[in-house]
Amino acid sequence: MGQRIEPYRVALIVEDDFEVRGLAAALLEETDLKVVETSSAEEALDYLNRHSEEVAFLFADLRLPCLMDGMDLVRTVRIKWPWVRTVLTSGRPLDQETGDVPRDVRFMPKPWRALEVLMEAERAATQSYRKN
Repeated sequence: MGQRIEPYRVALIVEDDFEVRGLAAALLEETDLKVVETSSAEEALDYLNRHSEEVAFLFADLRLPCLMDGMDLVRTVRIKWPWVRTVLTSGRPLDQETGDVPRDVRFMPKPWRALEVLMEAERAATQSYRKN
């Protein structure tokens, strides 16, 4: 009998700042996850709609260009793809306008600690494989 091949697992980075996105990508390349970078929530949703079964980890900035911000994105992900381990990050504190971070979403203020990001990604990489 053949061996079952599991699809690769993806860390999806959503960050509009090129340098910060590159730093996060370099850090996450140290994990067992394949890194995919996007610069907006809309790009991330497009990727998720096509490859959601591969995504294990979402690392998203709160303030993003276009119509959706990071909070809109993580709320959508929690509803449609609840198995995706999610971290929301921002250089500013959360405020009344932003609202509450959804349950099971980790908030990391910038500058984030590399070890904390790696620990969250490793947890995502070791979670059991699921799809919708």
